[in-house]
Amino acid sequence: MPIFDLKLPNSILKALRLPQNNLRREQLMVLKKLLKKARFTSFGQQYRFDEILLSKHPGKKFQELVPTFNYNSIYNEWWHKTIEGNSDICWPGKIKYYALSSGTSESASKYIPITNDLLKGNKIIMIKQLLSLRSYENIPYASIGKGWLTLGGSTELQKGAGYYAGDLSGITAKKAPFWFQPFYKPGKKIAKQKDWNKKISEIVEKAPEWDIGFLVGVPAWIQMCIELIVERYQLNNIHELWPNLAFFVHGGVSFEPYKKGFEKMLGKPITYIETYLASEGFIAYQDQQNAAGMRLVTNEHIFHEFVPFDEKNFTADGEMVAQPETLMVHEVEEGKDYALLISTTAGTWRYLIGDTVRFVDKEKAEIIITGRTKHFLSLVGEHLSVDNMNKAIQMATLAFNISIPEFTVAGIPSGNFFGHQWYIACDDMVDELQVCAFIDAQLKELNDDYAVERKSALREVKLKILTEEQFMNFMQKQGKIGGQHKFPRVLKGKMLKEWQIYLQQYCTVAAEIN
Repeated sequence: MPIFDLKLPNSILKALRLPQNNLRREQLMVLKKLLKKARFTSFGQQYRFDEILLSKHPGKKFQELVPTFNYNSIYNEWWHKTIEGNSDICWPGKIKYYALSSGTSESASKYIPITNDLLKGNKIIMIKQLLSLRSYENIPYASIGKGWLTLGGSTELQKGAGYYAGDLSGITAKKAPFWFQPFYKPGKKIAKQKDWNKKISEIVEKAPEWDIGFLVGVPAWIQMCIELIVERYQLNNIHELWPNLAFFVHGGVSFEPYKKGFEKMLGKPITYIETYLASEGFIAYQDQQNAAGMRLVTNEHIFHEFVPFDEKNFTADGEMVAQPETLMVHEVEEGKDYALLISTTAGTWRYLIGDTVRFVDKEKAEIIITGRTKHFLSLVGEHLSVDNMNKAIQMATLAFNISIPEFTVAGIPSGNFFGHQWYIACDDMVDELQVCAFIDAQLKELNDDYAVERKSALREVKLKILTEEQFMNFMQKQGKIGGQHKFPRVLKGKMLKEWQIYLQQYCTVAAEIN
């Protein structure tokens, strides 16, 4: 059954037909909607939402009266009260669901509030993205009505004192509309499986029974799953089993480092669709074929602000200063990196989500994710971003005809100066020194600051080639296997020490075996 033939609720249809206004007007309408809904909450009363609504310039007044928050500050001051069972704290009513999110560097779980209003907004954006496929050229529309293999965390939710907590995919599955159930794979039973290895094993066993049109998930785990299926059934490629596979919906990390290895498992080209769906909300989505970026959601359930990602607004450790410069969507510039603040229909207010974005088309509000506020290297002013790293890795895969599905970088001492230590996953035969020199040369071309510092205080660049299995095993030891977990592109602090200990232990075991 083609999904475009489905009858949708009138409320959703009405929302999908919202006219396209200018970005500033759209965002101010969203802000006013959020403020009106939350003005009688404890948060709204303390920060004078009524006064903001009466202001001639509500956007500026909002920024003047409401402070910025990171997770620790908003949790310690406000969100902990909702977990304790209090109502009307940051959003009307009682929070019944929390998405557990640990990011890529922190070990302790974050409890991100999830409301029906947020899920409704996410659902509308999902449908908008799906309907945008109508503008794509030369795609098999019949595949849209086939199975959607979604590889996420366990959908089994933990029961707390008056609330449920778990992976966002579990909350979404619990609230999923009835009409989507026939498409959803691997099905509720397998999706609830908490043991990642057992889940993958069950998916591999069930794979021949499904007719998959969509793959949905983080590239590393999707690729691993497909590799196991191809190996299990001795296939030349996955299309021998799933001839209708036509789409891969991915997000969270740049797909480019994975693309070469992923396409080795395909029998024909497929369409890649990028999304920016975080635990805090559906932030952006690719709405055009081969678009340079994703369209920011500006007219639904999220109010966005942008903090220039520079020394004025962030410390050397990536911590945002107390009163940063904040811009609305119409005030940003193309080509500059910004840290993203969001206010949402879940009582998330001026919240630093931790990602950095760059506008590639301001008029269309198209963005790309360039990294994390804490995932960059600037030991001596080289300002090396994850975007720089991704591009250098992509160029290396093409130049050496190799697959590099994972990588990470750490800052290291080099005598009285500093250096960078790269670790890349590659199962192909390649010379470490050649790859290192190539990546270093590419970064000099991509980043002027890096090129300057390589002549002075940044004295050394090293590279170590590991197997993909070593990267995955480390994630498993960290309890971050599968689902939405992603290997950090920059290692610092505790995670770096644990990684170094892990590699030492691995080398010791390998030496004993040999």
